[in-house]
Amino acid sequence: MPLTVILATAGYDHTIRFWEPSGTCHRTLQHPDSQVNALSITPDREHIAAAGNPSIRMYEVHTQHPNPVTSYDGHTGNVTAVGFHSECNWMYTASEDGSLKIWDLRASGCQRNYDVGAAVNHAILHPNQGELLTADQDGNLSVFDLVADKCVFSDTSSAGTALRSVAVDPDGVSVVTANNSGDVHVYSASPTESGFYGLASKFSAHDTYVLKVLFSPHGSTLATASADKTIKLWSVAYDADDVASFELSQTLVGHKRWVWDCVFSADSAYIASASSDQVARLWNVAQGETIRQYAKHHKAVCAIALNDAAAEDVPSPSS
Repeated sequence: MPLTVILATAGYDHTIRFWEPSGTCHRTLQHPDSQVNALSITPDREHIAAAGNPSIRMYEVHTQHPNPVTSYDGHTGNVTAVGFHSECNWMYTASEDGSLKIWDLRASGCQRNYDVGAAVNHAILHPNQGELLTADQDGNLSVFDLVADKCVFSDTSSAGTALRSVAVDPDGVSVVTANNSGDVHVYSASPTESGFYGLASKFSAHDTYVLKVLFSPHGSTLATASADKTIKLWSVAYDADDVASFELSQTLVGHKRWVWDCVFSADSAYIASASSDQVARLWNVAQGETIRQYAKHHKAVCAIALNDAAAEDVPSPSS
């Protein structure tokens, strides 16, 4: 029977672990090639991609098959981001080798390759499914338009300070980036002189690296995960011009080392996190408390993936 909740963690012990919501590890995959830097579950919930150094391996979710079913090779450095088109037609990856790549899941090889110009620390697909956004080591936010097939926007407001993460709210109204100084830059999607995102504001979220920034599926909360061992949750509000503001609502305390990654549940009520303390945690957003710990890894956990979408929200496999 297909899993109703898919929760997976990975990191530096070269394993990918699948968890029951109760906290029991029910499956462990060996990933001997390298550490796992990022995980992503396909929208049809059939496969999980593990981004390593320098390859991406695809594993089956609902079987006990221990080996990857597909390998994607072409990067020459750590792969720091991986994700999928909403209809499972293609996958995107980004790497410290400075490239952003698109892979057609129905064909072999890399179909598109973009030179970002610096080591890429994070990349995401815009909710409109037509733009890829990257955050790089030189402090640049870049936007690649897939129809125009080129970079159409670049912002250097954080130049000289590495950007660690980028996020877009579910309605595509706001873009935020987070950097090594603990600052979050907020961009509005309203038209500007540049014809694209305009820098609206910035605020200090943490006193040190923000390693992941993420909007909840409902768009009402922003999470920032940090090297200060905490996750902060910020309430999101919009003014009449659709410019976002953020107010701290919860600080999640419990991890003992850096918090590398986090992901919300589909209903935005829970958030799961991964840390260098070798533990993943599940938190109740409203209460700000840990309700479950996942502790079988032997080294840092730096990647976590969750899919608990209702069956009617899961797309059918593409033909």
